[in-house]
This record gives sequence, C-alpha cells and structure tokens, in this order.
Amino acid sequence: MAQQSKLTDTIMQWQQSQGRHNLPWQQTITPYKVHVSEIMLQQTQVATVIPYFQRWMALFPDLETLAAASEDEVMTLWQGLGYYTRARNLRKAAQYLNEQHQGQYPDDLKALEAIPGVGRYTAGAIRSFAFNSYGPIVDGNVKRLFARLFGIYGEPNKSSVNKEFWQQAERLTPPDNSKAFAQGVLDLGATVCKRHNPLCTECPVQADCFAFEHDCIEHLPSAKKSKVKPVKDAHFLWHTQDNKLLFKKRPSPGIWGGLWCLPEQQEAPENASLLGQFTHQFSHYSLQASVWQLNNVQQPAGLYQNTRLQPISELQQIGLPTPVRRFIEDIQTLV
Repeated sequence: MAQQSKLTDTIMQWQQSQGRHNLPWQQTITPYKVHVSEIMLQQTQVATVIPYFQRWMALFPDLETLAAASEDEVMTLWQGLGYYTRARNLRKAAQYLNEQHQGQYPDDLKALEAIPGVGRYTAGAIRSFAFNSYGPIVDGNVKRLFARLFGIYGEPNKSSVNKEFWQQAERLTPPDNSKAFAQGVLDLGATVCKRHNPLCTECPVQADCFAFEHDCIEHLPSAKKSKVKPVKDAHFLWHTQDNKLLFKKRPSPGIWGGLWCLPEQQEAPENASLLGQFTHQFSHYSLQASVWQLNNVQQPAGLYQNTRLQPISELQQIGLPTPVRRFIEDIQTLV
C-alpha cells in the first residue's frame, strides 16, 4: 500500500487537473457559502442543490440576513429539498454565530462543531474549504472510496466501521492546503469511484486500490441489511372557504416541522367524504395519507389553532411539504 504522502499528493494533483471547480459555492469561497452548501448537499444530489443554493444566496446572502429572517421565509425557500430540520438549523446557526461569535465563523474544529446543526463532517468541510486548514471529512462518497481503496468491510454506518473511515481521513488529510485534498476525495467518490459502474481506468489511485487488486469492487462497501419499511396511516382535513384552503403549521421538531400542511388528526373524521389519497416515502417508513373533505358544519375541537386560510392561487407564498402540494395541484386539475 502506498505511503500517506504519496496517496495524498496523488489525490490533490488529480483534483487540481480533473476535479470539479465550477460549482456555485466554489466561486468566491466564504465560510457561510460552504456551510449552506454542505448542509444542502446532505442526502441530496448536486444537480438538485444548485438552484436552491442560488435562490438561497439571493435571498439570504449573509449570516445577518438569515438570522433576521422568519422561519416561514426560510421554510418557504427550502420546500421541496426535504429533511427540513436542516433549514431550521441553518437559521439557528446564523443566530448563534451572530450572538456568540460577532457574526464570524470560528476556525477551530471543536468551535465549529458547537454551531447548531454542524457535525464532524460539516466542521471539517468548513475548515478545509473556507480556511484551507486541517479538516478531515467523511461522507457517503468518501466511505465508498475508502472502503474500496483500503479494503474496509462492514456496514458503512456501523460505529466501528465508521471509525476506520475517519482514521483514514485523519491520517491522509494534510495539515495545510487541506482544501484540495478534501475536494479531491469528494470528487473521486462522486465522479470516478461511483456506486455502480465505477471508472477504475480513470482512477488516479487504482494501483493502490485493494478492491481493484482483489477483484471485489462490487462487494465494497458492504451492503446494508435491507429492512421492510413500516406503513403509517395519516388523516388530513380539507376545509375551504371563499377559494381559500385551511392550513395548520406543523410543530418543530417533527416531520415537516415548520411547514404549513393540511390539518392532521389521528382518526378519519365523521361526516366527511374521502377526497383522495397519496403516499410518500420517508427514510424509515412509508406514509399512506387519506384526505377528507369536511362538511363545514361541525369542525373538530382545536382545528383552528395555529392555522391560516390561504388563497389556493397563492400557495407558492407559503412553505408546504412537496407531497401535500402535489396532491393539492392534482385536485385542482380535476375541479
């Protein structure tokens, strides 16, 4: 196996000549841009993130603007990107940095990890990309690259296996000029050492790769044990008045927290007709939703708490869960 310095240098040189350099958050790099982009990129493809990032920067160009924004403004912009806790944490982070660090990002890893919503990976990314200082990073792409490169078996998210990935990242990350290495391992994992049909002939570290040498690329990283998702039933209420639709704000934290949604209750309401159904896949369960049209005579107690009647023609002005928005749009095409 190659020495640390050789692997590190090889990856950095490859990134300089073959890596990605034209992503929006790579232009005029700031800690804030890195922070926002890395949070958006969690569980989300680059192509999906780009337009969201551009809209975000147009509306919230700096920490001060974001800290002063309302939760509704933030959630409306984020709708459709999923994992909404990320948006709430970005707003909390801006407020925290304004209050605790005079609107500046610290350059210490532990201090970065103290920011709301910032974990070990994001702290390393901010330090590497924004400060070009030592900041090890490990995400899904890096895990796949390291599993094959070093022959690391076991489910990637298992604590003992994850520890091995981080040990390799800490060992390989250079003390200075960390940006090129961090971007290099991300780019290699995303564009060359892909999950399916990896481009091994184009890989700069092929000669040092355990999986390539032992012809076991398809077996690394080890597959996760498949689990059958449980199905959860939900009952939503459809109440209209003067071409306006009733919405209730979802509590935070929780699924769709901070977004406006059709009011939900545990059981199907009495004296209501089934308007339609929709399904949605969450990471840990499947949602089977039924939407009931109320008769406008008897309303459940508490229905109107923390609610608003929103003109159906102006739904783009509020943050809605994507499956709920799609259901409403489908219903409107039938009217």
